[in-house]
Amino acid sequence: MIMGFMTIDGRKVEFTDEKNVLSVIRKAGIDLPTLCYHSELSTFGACRLCTVEDDRGRTFASCSEEPRDGMVIYTNSGRIKKYRKMIVELLLSAHCRDCTTCVKSGECKLQELAHRMNITTVRFQNTREEKPLDTSSPALIRDPNKCILCGNCVRACRELQGLEVLGFTHRGTDAMVTPAFDKPLSETDCVSCGQCRVFCPTGAISIRTNMDEVWDAINDPDTRVIAQVAPAVRVAVGDAFGLTKGHSVMGKLVAVLHRMGFDEVYDTTFAADLTIMEESKEFLNRVEKNEKLPLLTSCCPAWVKFVCDQYPEFKDNLSTCRSPQGMFSAVIKEYYKNPERSQNKKTFVVSIMPCTAKKMEILRSNNFTHGEQDTDIVLTTTEIIRMINNSGIDFASQETEACDMPFGFGSGAGAIFGVTGGVTEAMLRRLADDHNKATMDAIAEAGARGDEGIKEFTVNYKGTDLNVCVASGLANAQTVMEDVKSGRKHYHIIEIMACRRGCIMGGGQPPRAGDRTKSARRDGLYQADHVTSIRKADENPLILALYDTLLKDKTHELLHVDKY
Repeated sequence: MIMGFMTIDGRKVEFTDEKNVLSVIRKAGIDLPTLCYHSELSTFGACRLCTVEDDRGRTFASCSEEPRDGMVIYTNSGRIKKYRKMIVELLLSAHCRDCTTCVKSGECKLQELAHRMNITTVRFQNTREEKPLDTSSPALIRDPNKCILCGNCVRACRELQGLEVLGFTHRGTDAMVTPAFDKPLSETDCVSCGQCRVFCPTGAISIRTNMDEVWDAINDPDTRVIAQVAPAVRVAVGDAFGLTKGHSVMGKLVAVLHRMGFDEVYDTTFAADLTIMEESKEFLNRVEKNEKLPLLTSCCPAWVKFVCDQYPEFKDNLSTCRSPQGMFSAVIKEYYKNPERSQNKKTFVVSIMPCTAKKMEILRSNNFTHGEQDTDIVLTTTEIIRMINNSGIDFASQETEACDMPFGFGSGAGAIFGVTGGVTEAMLRRLADDHNKATMDAIAEAGARGDEGIKEFTVNYKGTDLNVCVASGLANAQTVMEDVKSGRKHYHIIEIMACRRGCIMGGGQPPRAGDRTKSARRDGLYQADHVTSIRKADENPLILALYDTLLKDKTHELLHVDKY
């Protein structure tokens, strides 16, 4: 329904339910620059780059102004252009300008705006004291010298994750973003989800990279380098190489990884099937005994840390299952303990994940097997894209290749682990007696799918009504847990992913993903499931064979943790 009309740069533009003038301007096809505005966060109005002028000469930030019928707006008057350029110059004057060596170079919004506004010199001296880097986190690096005080990280941590690890301190030219009392990230409630990094427009918060260690391992002739690739990675990598958004490029990625020097490449959907086999068994056992309910899923390490930090009284409710990453690495390391298979080579496992928190997970001692670390390195999607670019391989032109054996494929149920609700849907498939299309469609429509932050539904299993909750984003998780804690809600199982919409929007994925990209990634995983001949974990012959061989006496040892 049309609410009114605005005149923007001489053109009449209608508006409907847009919440601010900025949205109407962008709807009109004008890319008004912003640094602090994001549609998923509250309006902050700090950077003032979206300032426009009306027909009375009044200037205002368009992100914080509601559209009104009859407004006349000028987005690029001479006065506004000078104003915007001055803002960017002032930001640059207090900003580290080692752009050529910055991890964000080529993707930095501030750098992009400097080019756009033809800023070739900065007239103002940088008088800010240089601050030390915070390298305490296993997943993230915080560089205060590149912070532009946009507040995106502060709002993402508070509004999306409910944590408030970061905040503003001091005033005026001394203002800065930091954890309380300037503590290092490792000493805070940070769960390493990386959402602060996703929303940061510069290199002030970046991924702690491990690319050099992987190259060293690849170049060592005495090391067997094995890669496992998470489901959400395959629907995000192609974006960087001009391929269709959300299209699964797993076959091309396998081919490229082989060419880069990885000895074997496996699909983490295989281990997702293992997770479903173990977690569904654990769930039914708890329901039968009516103990430690609701079962809390354990695939997301940021969520697991959140529970341990914020709701320690529910630690026993967490599934004892390792994440698919943890299960796969433990199985691989056990497999190559056989001298005939090892060939006197060291086994080095690299997991390629959409998630920064996975870098933290591999260091948790309860994920070790007999005191030894199973996953050696986690590379995020962003890092593997950089490594592919570094190798010079033309990704788009590669022919597809299949994963290696004996852990070569997973079911469609494993593929949808990368989207919120996927773990629950995979478990419901495992509990179903058959796999016909009608049954699969009914499970898909039961309530686990959708982008809503919190989803609740009930399914019947052999005469028992099971109450299910699926949530993504830790602020939503907090709402769910408070309801459970107070007794307002009663569930049998709760699936949580720390990042909104699930792993497809993890902290290690390429940023700047709009609504179209988010939808494409989600649909890409559902399509990968749809075209897979095996859609239930318990029908994967490789999984069944593994239980009869390597896992025969080591199921708990390799696939579970003893305590949190």
